[in-house]
Amino acid sequence: MMKRFILTLLIIIATAHPAFADSAKVLDVQKFKTPAGIEVWLVQDKSVPVISMSYSFDGGLSYDPEEKPGVGRLVSILLDEGADQMTSQDFQAQMSDNAISLEFDAGRDAFYGQLKTLKANKDIAFHLLNLALTKPRFDSDAIERMRNANVSEIKDNMGEPGWLAARTFNGMVFEGHPYAVPGFGTLDSMSKITRDDLLSFVHAQFARDVLKVAIAGDISKDDAAKAVDGIFAALPAQAEKTGEGEAALKYSGKTIMLPLDAPQTYITAGETGIKRDDKDWQAATIMNYILGGSDFDARLMREIRKKRGLTYGIYSQLTSMKHTGLLQVEFSASNEKVAEALQLLRQEWTKMAKDGALDQEVQDAKAYLTGSLPLELTSTDSISETLNSLQRDGLDYNYINERNAELNAVTVADIKRVAARLLKTENLTVVMVGQPQGVTADIMLDHPPGMAVPQQKP
Repeated sequence: MMKRFILTLLIIIATAHPAFADSAKVLDVQKFKTPAGIEVWLVQDKSVPVISMSYSFDGGLSYDPEEKPGVGRLVSILLDEGADQMTSQDFQAQMSDNAISLEFDAGRDAFYGQLKTLKANKDIAFHLLNLALTKPRFDSDAIERMRNANVSEIKDNMGEPGWLAARTFNGMVFEGHPYAVPGFGTLDSMSKITRDDLLSFVHAQFARDVLKVAIAGDISKDDAAKAVDGIFAALPAQAEKTGEGEAALKYSGKTIMLPLDAPQTYITAGETGIKRDDKDWQAATIMNYILGGSDFDARLMREIRKKRGLTYGIYSQLTSMKHTGLLQVEFSASNEKVAEALQLLRQEWTKMAKDGALDQEVQDAKAYLTGSLPLELTSTDSISETLNSLQRDGLDYNYINERNAELNAVTVADIKRVAARLLKTENLTVVMVGQPQGVTADIMLDHPPGMAVPQQKP
């Protein structure tokens, strides 16, 4: 009862935000094209003098050269290290002195960016972003500094069991596809990447035909159109094409182990899911929430943690990517409890596939998923990020206002049908990093896929 009271109170607070001006709407989204023909989604909010812009270029890490993973990663951490006539120090000083935030990230399916600025400094912020995207310097000293920083991060990651489990899962199930390549690169590839590689990545991907832009904050439609053209209109009209196809998951039903001397084993398990444009997406979203979503009463959490204390936390998630969908679960357990936890995971997977969900579970999931949406949209940057994500998914600009109705239309019968469609216990690929007891692996590895075999100390 208290949980629902708190959720209701938070929703009342969130929906009082000016961005939610019309009580019938989650957000008042405007869609328009700039004079240069760039489509923009805009949510105006004058409650604070802040502007956030989220944008993306389709492609992402698929533009990394096959033999040089990590190029996109280096580009993402170098774009604010100087542009045009501005050195790294000058560029960083301009951002710091004017409270401007520029962030960049290279993902599996897109290269992402976000700008956040005070309204009073918007012209400076827009100019800096334009220079970063169109005239990056990639000075040799900056390249070496960021290369070394990334190498240190790779080395740190190689000692993190959670990262090793994710790397092993991605490297195995996506074997032969760009999704299998380590996004941060490898120690070997970092030493080979040149300035020309960075420039080629930028020139191949940063183009208007693969660009998506969403803005939220204190800016008018006319000023937003002017800003977008000022930043992006000078980019090439078309990006270079990439040839990657669909990613069929490999090693279905196999158990894969990467030994690690640690008291706990980290587990990532998954199977083929569905993409965002699938007609069953909303039903799958509710099913996943009941099975292993963020709620403490999700079935996996209840059976594996609350009742038996086998793990600190276990969560499942649906992931929609351009070339595949994924239904995945992650948790860790002490080595002696792994076998029991995996047995329960498969048991709950099978039970949901066979019986579906109870009516009360479905109603509670709907209440949470619809009621919590405003809580995810309480800042200009979260709003622009969400809208840009919907753009990449190919959804309509008004989808954010239609989502809850779609969720509420899902029936218990829909959940049962979708659970039977998606949950194939025999297809679960299980990756373990640790020293689990009582579990036999089908495949034993001596290093994470895509990463060099560790050198033995003399």
